[in-house]
Amino acid sequence: MTQKIIALVDGSIYSESVCHHAAWIAKRTDAPVELIHVLGRRGAPETQDLSGSIRLGARTKLMEELAELDGQRAKLVSHRGRAILEDARAIVDQDGVTDITTRLRHGDIVEAISEIEEEARVILIGKRGEAADFAKGHLGSNLERIVRAAHRPVFVASRAFQPIETVLVAYDGGRSSMKAVDHIARSTLFADLAVTVVTVGSETPEIKKGLADAQALLKAAGIDATTRVVAGQPEKELGTLVENEGFGMVVMGAYGHSRIRSLVIGSTTTEMVRSCKVPVVLMR
Repeated sequence: MTQKIIALVDGSIYSESVCHHAAWIAKRTDAPVELIHVLGRRGAPETQDLSGSIRLGARTKLMEELAELDGQRAKLVSHRGRAILEDARAIVDQDGVTDITTRLRHGDIVEAISEIEEEARVILIGKRGEAADFAKGHLGSNLERIVRAAHRPVFVASRAFQPIETVLVAYDGGRSSMKAVDHIARSTLFADLAVTVVTVGSETPEIKKGLADAQALLKAAGIDATTRVVAGQPEKELGTLVENEGFGMVVMGAYGHSRIRSLVIGSTTTEMVRSCKVPVVLMR
């Protein structure tokens, strides 16, 4: 089964960036793109009884009218979803990708992803959705839920697309960071990209060995990789590196090397996704 690039699009300003990044990945990996729009439960017709205590005949007529309005509303929501998918397809097509499919789904977005995840090479989503609070800098709630549930890499698109040439890999010696390095070594997406593997903290013998192993694995795959240890706090130093040295993408484990990693997204991960102006690829 050919694995697809699954790109989730909604009406947010991030959707165009999701499409451009999906096309960029498709051209580097020769994988097809599937664009998905999920009509969540918020988009379901209202079922509240607004008829009140009025006589039976009038109540029946009002209920019929409300049912008709609900039906019209559901159709409009579906039409909007199809229009979003058509616009998304046009963007990916203009970027030079021809193998594109679209899918309109109903229900919960995480349930929809779990049903099709086996088909996915990577799952793309915008940093924030339509309902996110931009003023407070909140991440989209669906993003956090998808990262917790997904077993495939989750590519969190930045607000604007820029061609990617350099990659920063956040390495803490944990299982998910090791998996991230292995994924990079196996994926044609990272061919010809300059990769820097960075640990923030102390240069212990264990960390030195882990970085050397990571570098050897990447170089064996033909990837130009360097390593670095930086003192300080990961949340601050990783963001500073991205900003000062112009990295085009960050790859990191979704969870830190912590006993509570199965309960919440790691604090470093959350901060990187929230503050970074470049895409972040998250590995479980």
